[in-house]
Amino acid sequence: MNPEEFRKALQEKGIPLTDKKMEQFEQYLELLQEWNEKINLTAITQREEVYLKHFYDSITAGLYVDFTKGVQSLCDVGAGAGFPSIPLKIAFPELEVTIVDSLNKRIQFLTLLVDTLGLENVHLYHDRAETFGQNKKFRETFDYVTARAVARMSVLSELCLPLVKKGGTFIAMKAASSEEEMKDSKKAIATLGGKFKEEFSFELPNEAGERHILLIDKKKETPNKYPRKPGTPNKSPL
Repeated sequence: MNPEEFRKALQEKGIPLTDKKMEQFEQYLELLQEWNEKINLTAITQREEVYLKHFYDSITAGLYVDFTKGVQSLCDVGAGAGFPSIPLKIAFPELEVTIVDSLNKRIQFLTLLVDTLGLENVHLYHDRAETFGQNKKFRETFDYVTARAVARMSVLSELCLPLVKKGGTFIAMKAASSEEEMKDSKKAIATLGGKFKEEFSFELPNEAGERHILLIDKKKETPNKYPRKPGTPNKSPL
């Protein structure tokens, strides 16, 4: 998917991109390719693949959640090279974005990226999701929390739901989803104060694979003991 196809595909979905936004995506690509030679940010570096599998894929969250309702806060857990939050921020500039990542080198890359693209209201934190979720300053304060990850839903829920405010939504973006995995995570989601709302399944353009977006609404406050200590959610999922 070249930049023109990327722009056209999003325009058709009701997400128009200005020339300035297209310029920001191009700067993003260049910086990503440059830094990827120093630190491993992504295995996907070819221009057309980045536009499809990183930029377009990230923005698909905006097809199922309305990010245009004024200023809303979004926290991206384990954002890596900034996906999905930075493409969403470019597409929906009013979003207030907070990024948490456990690797300081990635935070250094993101700091330069945010500066280069001239993005405002983007906050970057070098921290483990488990510790960040216990921080009273951030706990249960975000309208949306996103994770674009391979971890199982029960693990992702423990890392993300504590950060979602009551009435907010956890957006899980996955390449694969299974009924069995959702069944296994039901208890975890309920324990953490969430309720499964909806799952959207779709194919990326150019037969680039299937994607799943799961929306979990936050109905009750998360019990204080979650998230547990760093590493525990992965080792012994709820």
